[in-house]
Amino acid sequence: MSETPTTPTAPAAPEQSALPQDVRVGIIGVGRMGADHVERIRGRIKGARVSVISDYVRETAEKVAAATPGSRVVDTPEEVIAAEDVDAILIASPGAFHRDQTLAAIAAGKPVLCEKPLAMNPQDAYDVVRAEAASGATYVSLGFMRRFDAEYAELKDALDAGELGTPLLLNCKHRNATVLPGFDDTMMVYDSAVHEIDAISYFLEEPVVSVQTVVPRSTELAPEGLHDPLLFVFRTESGVVVTDELWVSTNAGYEVRTELVGSKGAATIGQAGGRVTTQLEGGRWGGDVPLDFRPRFIAAYDAEVQAWINAVADGSNVAPRSATAWDGYVGAAVCEATELSLTADGEVTVGLESRPS
Repeated sequence: MSETPTTPTAPAAPEQSALPQDVRVGIIGVGRMGADHVERIRGRIKGARVSVISDYVRETAEKVAAATPGSRVVDTPEEVIAAEDVDAILIASPGAFHRDQTLAAIAAGKPVLCEKPLAMNPQDAYDVVRAEAASGATYVSLGFMRRFDAEYAELKDALDAGELGTPLLLNCKHRNATVLPGFDDTMMVYDSAVHEIDAISYFLEEPVVSVQTVVPRSTELAPEGLHDPLLFVFRTESGVVVTDELWVSTNAGYEVRTELVGSKGAATIGQAGGRVTTQLEGGRWGGDVPLDFRPRFIAAYDAEVQAWINAVADGSNVAPRSATAWDGYVGAAVCEATELSLTADGEVTVGLESRPS
């Protein structure tokens, strides 16, 4: 009995991998920083789009969403976190809400980039650290954008490569043209010095053990209730001394400088983009000083968000060199001790809980 001839079956086409999809970002809070982030993701970040927006003032969220194709507005942060069309969450709400919103993101298993502070006190920040550790994964990135500044990275690379030898001193300067009415010494700690406090963790990777405040003569431009300038002196576990000079009523512009003194040499960053004035007749050279922090660090913000999106896309969630929940807790603890040092006679000890494994 002969077999009926059959038509040869064509080999199956190889399965095509799905094209990569944009990371869908939910934004909580679209005031100045949040709106900047929406514009950044919309116009300059690859591999991401804003999908859901919320703000305490719904009209503000609707205005931002109207300029952001493909996004929608919800009423609450909880709706942003739970949304099925949100893969990752960017928190730019007021700091008092950061703890609870970050905890909710961890519980939902969604990566989060939270603007500083992580929480309003060390105890609340440590709650976030413990919750993330208990989850068994890393979810939290903290928005200290200076870590992604090109000059910061260059100095960090030189330090890690041993080019500068053993770190001995870290000298920081932080200057603003003006501050809002009501800005006081405590705000000098939590709004300004907090960035240099995180820089200690970034550059030196060791804890601060003590801090002391030195109060120089104040400028006549300082608002009532503010000692300006202020000098904070930190000491790390290995004995590195860190100075942070803050002068926020310069009536000139925004400047951030950092000098690291090591056993093999010293390196300074933060001078290339700003004016340097020598107090002599006609002794002036340089360019312009930006009026606030955004022009100075716009590229760092872009790099920070792009690195975060890349980390979310590859499943690592937290980019290399990004500030973590632990860094946020350390910063909160050092800020609390720094606040105490404002009125203390001498050094104040910094106490830290142990880091969960």
